[in-house]
Parts: sequence; structure tokens; C-alpha cells
Amino acid sequence: MAKSKATRPAVKPSKAKESTVNMRGLKCPLPALKTRKLLAKMAAGDVLVIECTDPLTTIDIPNLIRETGDAIETTGKKGQVLTFRIRKS
Repeated sequence: MAKSKATRPAVKPSKAKESTVNMRGLKCPLPALKTRKLLAKMAAGDVLVIECTDPLTTIDIPNLIRETGDAIETTGKKGQVLTFRIRKS
């Protein structure tokens, strides 16, 4: 009897780009304004990771993303640094 070989489907390489931007030290409204500008230049599916220290970004960035229609995949806080992972739609 011949053994059947299981084949794996070919994995397509991801074309999405991921960029991390350090916005530490910037105060409101600069992180949101710069994020809007960066997102406008990105292709659908690309990911933008924003690192901020301004506590108001926890309000500004989600409101911006609601306006643009993009998606926040994750948020986090490590020490004073707030991180937002945003996927361009």
C-alpha cells in the first residue's frame, strides 16, 4: 500500500508593511495629527505602531481611528509609554 503524503498549502508572503513611530514627548494634538498624516500615506492592510507618552492619546487616537475607519488591533502601556497598533483599512 502506498503511503499518502500530507501536503501543506503554500504560505503567501505578507505584503503588508509594519512601521513603528516614536511620538514620545509630543503633546496633544500632535500625536493624533501625525498619526492621521501617516495613515493617509499607507496602503490597506499596512500596520502602524504608535508609541506615545501623552495620556490624552488614549482619547485622541481611538477617536481618530473611529473617524478614519481604520482599526486599532491592540493597545498597551509599559511604564509611561502607550502603544497603539493600528491596521489601515
